[in-house]
Amino acid sequence: MTTVNIGILAHVDAGKTSLTERLLHTAGVIDRVGSVDRGDTQTDSHELERQRGITIRSAVVSFTVGDVKVNLIDTPGHPDFISEVERALGVLDGVVLVISAVEGVQAQTRLLMRTLVKLRMPVILFVNKIDRMGARYHELLDEIRSELTPAVVALTRVEGPGTPGARAFARTVGTDDPDFAAELADILAEHGDDFLARYLEDETSLTAQDYSAELARQAARGQLYPVLFGSAVAGVGIDALVDGITRLFPVNHGGSGGTLRGTVFKIERGWAGEKVAYVRLHGGELGSREKVSVFRRDQHGAVTEIPGRTTVVEVFDRGSAVVESRARAGDIAKVWGLKGIRIGDRLGSAEGLDGEHLFAPPSLETVIRPSRPSAMPELYDALLQLADQDPFINVRKDDEEQEIAVSLYGEVQKEVIAATLADEFKLDVAFEGTRIICVERPIGVGESVEEIDYRSKTFFWATIGLRVEPGEPGSGVVFRRSVELGSLPHAFHKAVEEAVRATLQQGLNGWEVLDILVTLTRSGFASPVSAAGDFRKLTPLVLMNALKQAGTQVYEPVNRFELEVPGENASAALLSLVECGATPESTRGLGSSCLVEGTIPARTVQEFEQRLPGLSQGQGVLVTRFHSFQPVVGAAPRRRRTDLNPVDRSEYMLRAFGRI
Repeated sequence: MTTVNIGILAHVDAGKTSLTERLLHTAGVIDRVGSVDRGDTQTDSHELERQRGITIRSAVVSFTVGDVKVNLIDTPGHPDFISEVERALGVLDGVVLVISAVEGVQAQTRLLMRTLVKLRMPVILFVNKIDRMGARYHELLDEIRSELTPAVVALTRVEGPGTPGARAFARTVGTDDPDFAAELADILAEHGDDFLARYLEDETSLTAQDYSAELARQAARGQLYPVLFGSAVAGVGIDALVDGITRLFPVNHGGSGGTLRGTVFKIERGWAGEKVAYVRLHGGELGSREKVSVFRRDQHGAVTEIPGRTTVVEVFDRGSAVVESRARAGDIAKVWGLKGIRIGDRLGSAEGLDGEHLFAPPSLETVIRPSRPSAMPELYDALLQLADQDPFINVRKDDEEQEIAVSLYGEVQKEVIAATLADEFKLDVAFEGTRIICVERPIGVGESVEEIDYRSKTFFWATIGLRVEPGEPGSGVVFRRSVELGSLPHAFHKAVEEAVRATLQQGLNGWEVLDILVTLTRSGFASPVSAAGDFRKLTPLVLMNALKQAGTQVYEPVNRFELEVPGENASAALLSLVECGATPESTRGLGSSCLVEGTIPARTVQEFEQRLPGLSQGQGVLVTRFHSFQPVVGAAPRRRRTDLNPVDRSEYMLRAFGRI
């Protein structure tokens, strides 16, 4: 049996989860279509998802069409949970991007489509809700071409859009739609030289099968994007969508050969608190009670191999049900027994570990405290478990101040974390105000050396010299040596590099230091008394002294925004944007609405979001995404340190030797 793994993506409220229910019902997996409003859908199984009516965690369901098994991942539509979408995209063969026939292309739709085009991901655009009042057909197709991509072809036509009796009919070559062949030929010829040559030689020799085969080839390569219309609630157009999923997306033919290659894209906890990994297999096989190598890239960039053994391996069967079975290439499996497993790990092979992030990490953070001070250890443990499911929350603990900070994409995510802690861990918590996450970059060159002093008391049996200077934009932290590799034991070299990277998590103002080049210029040790710990403890002092000489500039995150408001409210919205420090760059009409694009400091996004309902009679839609870091104007914001504070030598020495 062949397998295809698809994801359903959309702007919030476009009908993703309802479409998933309808697909399961059409395939005979469920007897009754669940409702988001009733809270009885297959994929929104979490109590909080049912209460809020939104998808928070990606969920996997399966159904079979003929000899094709479809594994479907339903992803969140709210931008606060974009990290869930990123993890899903790495394991998919194709995407169904859902668009509302009424609201049309929205800000989040544009963000998602840009990412999918960049990935050359096969995409079917499904226009939902054609039976809703205000639904559009020709006008919406023009909007899709102008707002998303011109490389689209409508495979269905709609009769009676915007009425309860709306129907979608397939467009095929050689039937009662004479314009379809010419329209399809134009779009296919743009990306298919062989097809173009045959068409120019004798277009009458091309059969409907030729058109269909070329369409499937180009759609599977992400060169063009079929558009289908329908209604998930009414079940209209679903058969055409099912046919498109099995015919236009690349399928996996399974088989038991090849090296094991798998990607961990989701972690959840079992009933006993054990980790359960969701794994997409790209090659080979995986079964229960088998040894498996887990590969991951550590914070220093090195690939490490961790031995493990599975206890149970299950594959998705019908709906959300799973059965114990050997997983083969193309399958999505739930794996028990790999205790230290993390999201992003690779099984069997390190291939794919170098993949870049599709979306920017969170640019906000907040301090979270338990209502009972004695519950701090419980809270920390609970947040670490949540970080298994979403590593981007980046839990940071300050033992001295007795506080824990987490990173966020937005305020809705904060509400979800609080509700999850209350429901699953029985912890009542409070949040401090949300603040932005800045970074620091060096602005000059600094150098520092500390040597072993044999004539007086020495605290560290190590000689270290470091030079810091600005690195290439986007380079992060680059560490290199100008000393001979054999001048120190390998363990000492490794201790210095690890300490450099760990120390630069907090710069002179407490923010992570990026785009910096650190060079080891001096090294020495005293055998046999020197130990790796001497180099690990001395490095932060030398590094921070060099960084003081170089100086740093604090940069704040700036977001790119897309704001859609009614035309009559555009002037007020623009004025408010400017008051919040935004820079509007373009303004254009979208029917009765106005689309404004530009940049806005991340620190003022929440303020503008609070103003927006009043500015737009509740009809405004704002979507932001990280754009860049820009220098802070005025006094640089500082963040409290959570390390031993190597900026202050006296305090560091007292802490390092346990005096404080």
